[in-house]
Amino acid sequence: MTSQADQHAHVVGLGLIGGSVALALKDQGWSVTGVDRDQSVESLALSRAMIVSTVAHRETTLLFVCTPAGQVIEIAKQLLNDFDSEKVVVTDVAGVKGSIASQISDGRFIGGHPMAGSEMRGLEGADAALFTGCTWVLTPSSTTSPDSYARLHGVLRDIGAVVMALDAADHDRMVAMASHVPHLVAGALMNEANDMAQADGALLQLAAGGFRDMTRISAGDPTIWPDILFENSDAVLAGLSRLQERITELTTLVHAKDRVALLKTLGSAADARRRLPGSAALTTKLTEVRIPVPDRPGVLAEITTLASELQINIFDIEIGHSVEGSPGVLLLSVESTQAPKLMGALRGRGFAAGMKSL
Repeated sequence: MTSQADQHAHVVGLGLIGGSVALALKDQGWSVTGVDRDQSVESLALSRAMIVSTVAHRETTLLFVCTPAGQVIEIAKQLLNDFDSEKVVVTDVAGVKGSIASQISDGRFIGGHPMAGSEMRGLEGADAALFTGCTWVLTPSSTTSPDSYARLHGVLRDIGAVVMALDAADHDRMVAMASHVPHLVAGALMNEANDMAQADGALLQLAAGGFRDMTRISAGDPTIWPDILFENSDAVLAGLSRLQERITELTTLVHAKDRVALLKTLGSAADARRRLPGSAALTTKLTEVRIPVPDRPGVLAEITTLASELQINIFDIEIGHSVEGSPGVLLLSVESTQAPKLMGALRGRGFAAGMKSL
């Protein structure tokens, strides 16, 4: 837990996500300042006590860049320059990570992406509970400060998020299918139904749960999407191409009235949907995995992304600093039933890991 003296945070961009970050941090005892390019938004945030000022406190240690993806690099670099302290951690919430990670090499910057949203828009939709149970991706790199990562991980856990680490390029490839392509498909389905409703006025009244579930995300703020889609265009186009192939296959099956093949593909989808992981709940049985950290770049990123690849949730992370002449120790708290799997994988990569029950 961050000490009271260090609990000063600053949020750049007070939209749905930025406003929710401010409220969630406030609930955890942080003093939060914030800015937005729209002064009326700043005034609203101040009037509702979501922020205490638009001027960052001189002892600010945590800064969130909650702007469109195309603005993150410039703003983050400026913040890192303005707050020249090893205690400072700067992160962002953009839905694309590769281009940002490749242009910011400061160890105090850690790219982030909360997999959370709402059909609500702007500061009016801000909710302190928005991140409860949501996956919040961090993209540590070879330059990431272990202390910075541990502090940010702890803060995100405090506001209810389930933190996972991914390589920035892997994040962009996977999130294209998990988020970007579904948003485009939802929009296309909603537009097609709306166009049909011009001739058949009763159509939208027939929209049942399935249609509403599939199109809910299309009600979100459209202004954030061009930057995201253009920045991640290669992965998005690849995903759309694969989806078009599946639609072509379904068209063929329906046209041919191929019951067996159609049942097979629908059954496969149903099975896959039932296997989707649910929200991670905090277990009462945790084990601490202790890993002496070799003095080489990228170790933190290697270990944390390995845990994510194994679908092992890290509930807490701490850096045990070394005495002179010995390596530091990375302390990971994981579910006890998953600890042996993580231990085996770490030892397979040459790490001298140990564990103890908590």
